[in-house]
Amino acid sequence: MKNRIDKKFKQLKNEKRGGFIPFIVAGDPNLETTKDLILLLAEMGASVIELGVPFSDPVADGVTIQAAAERALINGISVKDVLETVKRVRSEGCETPIILFSYFNPILQFGLERFASEMKTVGADGVLITDLVPEEAEDLRQILVEQNLALIMLAAPTSSDDRLKKICDKASGFVYAVSRAGVTGARNEMSDEAENLVKRLRHFTDLPIAVGFGISTAAQMKEVCRYADAAVVGSAIVKEIERTAESGDVNGNVRDFVKNLLPDEFSATDLH
Repeated sequence: MKNRIDKKFKQLKNEKRGGFIPFIVAGDPNLETTKDLILLLAEMGASVIELGVPFSDPVADGVTIQAAAERALINGISVKDVLETVKRVRSEGCETPIILFSYFNPILQFGLERFASEMKTVGADGVLITDLVPEEAEDLRQILVEQNLALIMLAAPTSSDDRLKKICDKASGFVYAVSRAGVTGARNEMSDEAENLVKRLRHFTDLPIAVGFGISTAAQMKEVCRYADAAVVGSAIVKEIERTAESGDVNGNVRDFVKNLLPDEFSATDLH
């Protein structure tokens, strides 16, 4: 059975458009703002929304997202709070696919089967677990399959072909291709590593491929969607949230940023 993620990427393919996947951290600066931002990003055309579960040791994240997670944890944000936020968004009619972006420890502490069941209940569509390796993913994958939920897997440029195949075998929804080695964070230029990685992944999967880590401009988004199915923008948006959190106009600032971020012709017509 197809879920919202599958349907969205099918729509993008039919319309020959690249996807826009924004990332925000739940509870930064507070849960009410998070709910409003999800609704705003959905309204502005986000293809999928990544909602970060704050964790105390986010080793794959750069300073911007680390700081956002720390602010959320100071606010006492838990996995349960993140799930409740998804439920509130769905109650307001939002049908944009939402995936939770987490590390394994908070989910393990919550309980794998309970986590999957509550994700399904509140209307989440999948999860990306940054530190989950394919060799240890099968139990969770099976639990998610039973709930028709996607397990998004990360693939890095440094991975061997054998490892990319293992990653793709466990993935569903889409594969998240990391644009370069290292941690998250906005960059001025995209490396050739991302395009090469996407080409390699195409040998092992028919799933859509989204590229993230370092995308912060309209030009970068357009470049990425020349060869990938979607572009993920995280640190650049989180930085805008941080910059205006004290002014009280987070939504307005994020709206302006995203309007400038999206290319006029955000199209993937000439790709793959």
